[in-house]
Amino acid sequence: MDDAIAVRDLVVDRGGRPVLDGISCRVPRGAVTGLLGPSGSGKTTFMRAVVGVQVVKGGTVTVLGQPAGTPALRHRVGYLTQAPSVYADLTVRENARYFAALHGRGRTEADRAISDVGLAEAAGQLVGTLSGGQRSRASLACALVGEPELVILDEPTVGQDPVLRADLWARFHAMAAAGTTLLVSSHVMDEAARCDRLLLIRQGRLIADDSPAAIRAAAGVDDLDEAFLRLIRAGEATSGSTDATAERETA
Repeated sequence: MDDAIAVRDLVVDRGGRPVLDGISCRVPRGAVTGLLGPSGSGKTTFMRAVVGVQVVKGGTVTVLGQPAGTPALRHRVGYLTQAPSVYADLTVRENARYFAALHGRGRTEADRAISDVGLAEAAGQLVGTLSGGQRSRASLACALVGEPELVILDEPTVGQDPVLRADLWARFHAMAAAGTTLLVSSHVMDEAARCDRLLLIRQGRLIADDSPAAIRAAAGVDDLDEAFLRLIRAGEATSGSTDATAERETA
């Protein structure tokens, strides 16, 4: 099986309003797939559906060959939320070793995860004393320590300096080269070019699912920001044309 994630006709409503509106897509194994879109476009809801913690109205989400949320997936999927998910009254090292133990891993794996996210020098600090960016990296270490097959990362580079962002992306690609699948969300389009494949969503709808190069080519521009804008405008034009046709047919 070549796909780590297969989504079909996914619909999620909140307060009577569609947050995800019939999304269908596939995420290939052993690659870094970017989930890109403006804030509020539905990225976090999509990731929650993949992890299996989101109530869905319709459609299916299959993860590593099983329905999303299946208990057997708990040790196969790592999930980093936007909010830090570590214990503030424990040190970075204690957090990593605790989560390592939950996955049957030892101190060596915990210390390596801390080093991989650039927190080796802060390993002995209480998480509550860290900066926001450091807390996010501590959470990332805990998400990676179990060496999951699939890693879901919700805006992992927010608040990180440019050098560290580059280091983290290098780490993500090294993981993918070793066979791990990564789904990484961001609202910053300059990170799109770092991905092997892109899912572009806006207002709960998928507007592109392809490689960065193919998306640029389809839009006829070299800049991904401009490509995204052109895809949005093309979609709006098509939608407007369809609505006008429907009005004429019912007149």
